[in-house]
Amino acid sequence: MQRRKKKNDEIKLLLMLRNLNWLFIALVFFSQSLAAATVDGVRVWRAPDHTRLVFDLSQPVAHKVFSLENPDRLVIDVENTSFSANTESLDLAKSPITSIRTGKNNQKGLRIVLDLKQAVRPRSFSLASNEQYGDRLVVDLYGHDKETVKTVEDVTAKNNRRDIIIAIDAGHGGEDPGATGPKRIREKQVVLAISRELKKQFDQIPGYKAVLVRNGDYYIPLRKRTSIAHQKRADMFISIHADAFHKPSAHGASVFALSRRGATSETARYLAGRENRADLIGGAGSVSLGDKDHMLASVLLDLSMTSTLSSSLEVGTEVLKSIGGIAKLHKKRVEQAGFVVLKSPDIPSILVETGFISNPTEAKRLASKSYQRKMARSIFQGVNSYFTNNLPVGTLLAARKSSGGGTYIIARGDTLSGIANRHNISVEALLRHNGLKSTRIRVGQQLKIPTS
Repeated sequence: MQRRKKKNDEIKLLLMLRNLNWLFIALVFFSQSLAAATVDGVRVWRAPDHTRLVFDLSQPVAHKVFSLENPDRLVIDVENTSFSANTESLDLAKSPITSIRTGKNNQKGLRIVLDLKQAVRPRSFSLASNEQYGDRLVVDLYGHDKETVKTVEDVTAKNNRRDIIIAIDAGHGGEDPGATGPKRIREKQVVLAISRELKKQFDQIPGYKAVLVRNGDYYIPLRKRTSIAHQKRADMFISIHADAFHKPSAHGASVFALSRRGATSETARYLAGRENRADLIGGAGSVSLGDKDHMLASVLLDLSMTSTLSSSLEVGTEVLKSIGGIAKLHKKRVEQAGFVVLKSPDIPSILVETGFISNPTEAKRLASKSYQRKMARSIFQGVNSYFTNNLPVGTLLAARKSSGGGTYIIARGDTLSGIANRHNISVEALLRHNGLKSTRIRVGQQLKIPTS
C-alpha cells in the first residue's frame, strides 16, 4: 500500500513537472510575441509612375496607413515597433516626400509621418523574409495624374512609314536585385547596362525605334512590363536576364520563347474577362476582341498566339545563332517556358539569358562594358537578321526595301555570297551597289541592298 502511494506521488510529480515545462514554453513564446519589432533600415526607389518606400524589419508587423490634409501627409502606424534606422542619407529629391518623421503611438506603437509635396494614392503590403532580405513593409506612393497612353498615331510616321518598335525589358530592378554573382555583381545592374547598349544599337539605324521598359533601378510587375510594350505598340519584345545556378560550373547563354502550354493558358486568361477581351491584338494593326462573340474571339486569339509563337521561335533562333559567335551556348536551340513576360498574344517575345552570373568567368565578362556592348550587338544582329526577311507592312524599312533602299547589317559569320543568296541578287550586284572593290566585309558594316 505504501509502495503504491509512493508510485502515485511520483506520477503526480512528473505530471506537474511536465505541465510546468509546457507553461515555460508558452511563456517564452508569449514573451517573444510581445517583443517589440524594430525598423532597421529604410530604402527609397523611384519609378516613373510611383515612389516605393521599403522598411526593413526585425520581424513581421501589423500596420495601417491613412492620409491627412492641410498640409498633405501620409501616416503609417506600426504596432509594437521601434525605429532605429537612419534616414538622413535618403535621397527624396525626385519623390513626393519632403521629410520623414517618427514618434510613438500608444506607448508601444510606432508612428511614421511622411510630409508630402502633394497628395498621393498609397498602397502598402508586407513581404516575408527571403534569401536576400528580412521581413519588409512596402509603401508605394502613386500620383493622382492619370497615365497617358500613346495611341497608334503617336508612334506612326506620316505617309504610313512608321518605325519598327522594339521593347527592351531589363529584368528585375529595385527591391528585386535578381541573381547575385561573385564580388556582389547584381543581375539587375548588368541587364540594365546591356539593355541600354541594345537600345543604342537599334536607335542608330533609321527605321528602328527602341524603348526601354525599365530605365532605372526600380521594379515593374511582370504583367505591367508586357502592358508597357502594348502601350508603345511594340513589334518585338526582348527581355534581358543573366541566369544563376547553385553550381558555379553552370555556364552558357540561352534564348527562350513561350511554351505551347503557356500559350494555351494565356489564351484562356484573355478570354476569361471582359477587360482582357477588350485588349488589342495584332500590335499596330489594332484588332479588338471586345466587339466579337466568344467563339470568334477565341479563334482570332488562337490564330494570333500561334502566329506570335512562330515568330518568337524564328527570331529566337536568329538571336541564338548570333550570340553563339561571342559566347558559349547553354543549349543550341531555342528553349520554351511559361515566363509571364513572354505571354503577349500579339507581340513576338523572347527572353535572353546572357550568361550565368553565378559562374565566376561569365560574371567577369558580364560586368565588362566591352562585353556588354558585344552582347547587345549580337542580340541586335539576330533581331535585325529576322526583320530583314520579315519586315512589317507600312514601316519605313519595308518601304526602303521595296524601293531598293533596304540595308543589311553584317553579323559575325556572314559572307558576301551568303548575303547575296539571301536577297536573290548576285555578289557582283552587291559590290557594285555599295561601291566595294573587295569581298572583304566586317561585323557591323552596313550594306545597301539593291532590288533583285
